[in-house]
Amino acid sequence: MEEPARPWLKAYPSGVDWGAEIAVRPVSSLLSASVERFGDRPCLDFLGKIYSYAEVGDLVRRAAQGFAALGVRPGVRVGLMLPNSPYYVIAYFGVLRAGGTVVNINPLYSEPELRHIISDADLGIVVTLDLKLTFDVLERLRDGKPLTTLIVCPMADILPFAKSVLYRALKRGDSATVVPGDNHVRFADLVANDGTYAEHPVDPIRDIAVLQYTGGTTGVPKGAMLSHANLTANVQQCIAWFPDYQPGQERSLAVLPFFHVFAMTVAMNLALAVGAEIILMPRFELKQLLSTIHRRRPTTFPGVPTLFNAINKAPHLKRYDLTSIRSCISGGAPLPVEVKAEFEALTGCIVVEGYGLSESSPVAACNPLKGVNKAGSVGMPIPGTVIEILAIEDPTRVLPQGERGEIAVRGPQVMLGYWGQPEATAGVLRDGRLRTGDVGYLDADGYLFLVDRIKDVIIAGGYKIYPRNIEEVIYQHPKVAEAIVIGVADAYRGQTVKAFVVPREGETITEGELIAFLKPKLSPIELPKLVEFRRSLPKTLIGKPSKKALQDEENSRLAAQKTASAGN
Repeated sequence: MEEPARPWLKAYPSGVDWGAEIAVRPVSSLLSASVERFGDRPCLDFLGKIYSYAEVGDLVRRAAQGFAALGVRPGVRVGLMLPNSPYYVIAYFGVLRAGGTVVNINPLYSEPELRHIISDADLGIVVTLDLKLTFDVLERLRDGKPLTTLIVCPMADILPFAKSVLYRALKRGDSATVVPGDNHVRFADLVANDGTYAEHPVDPIRDIAVLQYTGGTTGVPKGAMLSHANLTANVQQCIAWFPDYQPGQERSLAVLPFFHVFAMTVAMNLALAVGAEIILMPRFELKQLLSTIHRRRPTTFPGVPTLFNAINKAPHLKRYDLTSIRSCISGGAPLPVEVKAEFEALTGCIVVEGYGLSESSPVAACNPLKGVNKAGSVGMPIPGTVIEILAIEDPTRVLPQGERGEIAVRGPQVMLGYWGQPEATAGVLRDGRLRTGDVGYLDADGYLFLVDRIKDVIIAGGYKIYPRNIEEVIYQHPKVAEAIVIGVADAYRGQTVKAFVVPREGETITEGELIAFLKPKLSPIELPKLVEFRRSLPKTLIGKPSKKALQDEENSRLAAQKTASAGN
């Protein structure tokens, strides 16, 4: 195969080496190296309860011994259905040290989704909290086919003393009834050993560290097989991309859930690799988030656009000092230019938008913290990564710079494939490239611009319309807080453009006012033909706007209309 072009090299940020050596390492080494180097320093801060690196390292060794006693070894997969907490970090690294594979599980998955993942991944063991919300549904699914064992983690045990007392008194109704024995293992019993179990040797290139199920936006969720080498490569790539990170000095705010691949890599693995103190938040609540930033003074804050937008629009912001934050990495969804500029003005930090997906562990491109940070771009390929643009109608053909096509990624962070789905794997992994399903282009400096998802492109009257472009313009209206644009069925054009808009708090806006604002900025084809104002928009658990939910609503509405018409 012809050597791919690397147009970004001439504009690469000073001090960053695209060809930096990337070591092949097991994931557990990220933590163990920091335990050795920063043992006395704080590692985890969970609602005010601090765990040092040495304490976390000891608990991980004990958890590894406990998992091994339960039969965890190479080829055994363990589900983690946990919020951000010390339990997640300890169980994650404990499973990997025992040689097993972590399967991340979203606690808000529906029962059919959980059943599919448990069956597909052949999960015999799942780690969860002693809350009815998570324990009860897993208990219903625990029939030995294949799920047999639940490791139960009491929420009250990891809280500071005063909060633990209050929790036990006030939240008793939220706790599940856990029968001792009966294949229920208390976390305290899992780690009740001397931790002398030897870390199981792994083959970083071939062994699967994490089975990361995709969100299932297009059919049944698929498990992306991320090897140890994939995940540790992505951490090393991020460290090389952000050379100003100060080992042992950073404080990283982790509000994005670790079971999401972006947070797992950037908020947890990257933070642990540089010896940062991770400020854990088990869920997003705006007032608590602002208070935590004010009191705990994080220096880094990985987030998604809706988080930054929520802070921008929060009432009483003057009560909170947010200036400790030096840098934010935004991922998960397109970052509107207005949201970025407003947050940077508010905090004085730098927000860089990145790009990636579960199949690339996830980071593939990012804007630099130092150097040209191009508005509307998701940056340049991070070290060791090649990005190419393929012709949509002929994915074997690489397009020249400036032309739009399907984004393809090569690099050591690209997954091994989809678990148990060779046909799906062959469809996205071709000639060493990961086909992303995203439309984009590379500019003259090698910066990547994301146009849209191929599946989200609206085709009206034969013309291709990119929702992201329309959303960016809508966000420029001073009264708009959030916007999503989708294509809806149209008998004449095939599809037409519909915008869902949330006004800023205390503001009102009419459809006529919005359309008048958009007309000079959009082509007649792009101009929304339908506008719906709402108080809020559906989102995924990490705060990513859910176009799928809105599309499902529209499809259901259309189906109901057809049924009603047929009945008449």
